[in-house]
Amino acid sequence: MTTRNLPTPPTPEKPGPTRPFRLTRFFSLTSLAGILLVTAGLIGTYRELTLQHLIDHESRATADLTRAFANTVWHQYRDFVLAADGRSREELLANPAQAQLRADVLGKMAGLQVAKVKIYSRDGLTVFSTDAAQIGEDKSGNPGFLEARAGRVSAQITHRDRFDAFEGVINDRALIASYVPVRHGTAIDTEPEGVFEVYSDVTEMLKQQQQAQWQVAGVVLAMLGSLYMFLFFVVRRADRIIARQERERATREQQVHHQAYHDALTGLPNRTYFSERLAETTALSRRHQRACTLMFIDLDRFKFVNDSLGHDAGDQLLKTVSQRIAGCLRGGELLFRIGGDEFTVILPQTFVPEEVSSVARRVLEAVAAPVSIHEHELVVGATIGIAVFPDDGDNAETLLKNADAAMYSAKKSGRNTHAFYRAEMNERALQRLQLEAELAKGFRNGEFALYYQPRLDAGTRRVVAFEALLRWISPTRGVVPPADFVGVLEDTGMMTMVGEWVLRSACTQMVRWRQQGREVLRVSVNVSAMQFQGGGFVPMVERVLADSGVAAGLIELELTESLLIDKPEQARSKIASLKALGVRISIDDFGTGYSSLNYLRHLAVDCLKIDRSFIADVADDARDRAVATAITEMAKALDITVVAEGVETEAQAAFFSGIDCGELQGYLFCRPQPPDQVWGCLEAAALPSLQHS
Repeated sequence: MTTRNLPTPPTPEKPGPTRPFRLTRFFSLTSLAGILLVTAGLIGTYRELTLQHLIDHESRATADLTRAFANTVWHQYRDFVLAADGRSREELLANPAQAQLRADVLGKMAGLQVAKVKIYSRDGLTVFSTDAAQIGEDKSGNPGFLEARAGRVSAQITHRDRFDAFEGVINDRALIASYVPVRHGTAIDTEPEGVFEVYSDVTEMLKQQQQAQWQVAGVVLAMLGSLYMFLFFVVRRADRIIARQERERATREQQVHHQAYHDALTGLPNRTYFSERLAETTALSRRHQRACTLMFIDLDRFKFVNDSLGHDAGDQLLKTVSQRIAGCLRGGELLFRIGGDEFTVILPQTFVPEEVSSVARRVLEAVAAPVSIHEHELVVGATIGIAVFPDDGDNAETLLKNADAAMYSAKKSGRNTHAFYRAEMNERALQRLQLEAELAKGFRNGEFALYYQPRLDAGTRRVVAFEALLRWISPTRGVVPPADFVGVLEDTGMMTMVGEWVLRSACTQMVRWRQQGREVLRVSVNVSAMQFQGGGFVPMVERVLADSGVAAGLIELELTESLLIDKPEQARSKIASLKALGVRISIDDFGTGYSSLNYLRHLAVDCLKIDRSFIADVADDARDRAVATAITEMAKALDITVVAEGVETEAQAAFFSGIDCGELQGYLFCRPQPPDQVWGCLEAAALPSLQHS
């Protein structure tokens, strides 16, 4: 069943738009972030712990080394250190103990990772250093020295790009400076008599620790990665299970929701949704100050089918009828089944009763077509009541009641028909129905005719072509112009058939003129949108030309701009096919709002007809003259002939002749005439033309 006209039921209200929770994605992002954070924290902690451990180890080793040194040789230099306070650098360097102390220190430190040794007095004077340049310096404010003088061993790590070690200058090294108090004797509670500062080179040890650090980090990452992958697969499976359960839940909710708002038999929206949508439509119509229409459809003789053939046959009939009604509706028109054999249609936007009446007739014709069920050919009809908002009710409830009342009124008048709630709308609908019937009868009875109006060369005033204009010569209405009935022909689908008749009649008349001894001129024929967009239009033109024997170059097909704009690709393809046959193409009413240089560039157009709205005041209105001149210049640049139609005064004709317009057409020269009178009109107007050979 077609669904193009089925409204979308309302969805249950939610707190707000939500996105589905992706457990796998959430786990992946958070776990990876956690692994990175844990690894970074582990590396930082490991580095700090190993570094502190290295410092503690070196400070203890240095303290032991210092005590061992003090136990063996300190007594030799104790007096020298204690008596050093207040002495100058030169005096310290001149003391014979310096050389011996240096020899003892270097001897004791040989083979160790010691890069420099300094000895401070209690007042912070550098009494000795393996770097002689530092002897005599005051380090009384050094934090490490102060810690050691207080009796505590302290150490700190530092990095030096260049360092003067007792073995020479070393570069890019990591050093630990340890400050160790030196006491007399073995008692640890005595006050320090001096401070040793020992620089240990730990560069290689740090490199080893860093390698160990990255090895540990790699192992941890591998273990965490393995754990992550295991958990990832577990979470992904759980995520899929949750997603499947969520889809199943959403599907169940959707099914329940669909059942609540749809008819189980036909699949159409039901009465519940109809009430909501009708209220919504009337509210929108009130807000935008426009009309909307409700059609109430009741099937005729449905009860007889149900009772005689059973409910199964009745159900099949309802399905078929609902499909047929839906197929009659256009986009935006909404169909509902509100119970039993009753349907409703909401037309959200309506402008004239004729539109609604046309929809109703399409529905009646579709429903009335025979239906084959259980080897029975059934014929049912429908009766339609129509109510228009706001005139027939200013709310949904009143509108439905009045549409129902109109339906019952139509049933009393004779089934298989439609009726408006208001009498004047019924009158207009009846008039339209009568006009359609008269048109169909008139076409069958040969009441249609072609009138011809000449087109003149703007320079020579010589007749160069004719336009064939459709007329309906009604016994009761007289000569009816196309504007009064062409729209009805299109609504009823007759336009394709009438259009072929027009082209065939024009070709036949051209043959007749040739037989009368007149040189046949070009004839232009108007083409409707329905006719042009039909799939058989180009073959029809080819067939008519072949049947009549008229040269294709003598036929000019007039198309409207709106027709070309609506479906440009289709128009381009068909025009190319027509040009291949040899016919000429003209654009009628050019300049009325759709004009576009773009389609003129891509379409093989032979002629532009300037709309008469630009011609009426062209003699007095500078803007109209500017537009007409611009169109003419543009067309000449594109090698397209321009026709000024609707010329009624000599001033208008003179203007267009002055701007080198191609052709002129209008009442100034000749009104549309029957084919046997148009030549007489030309002769009476003394227009130069090819009259007789």
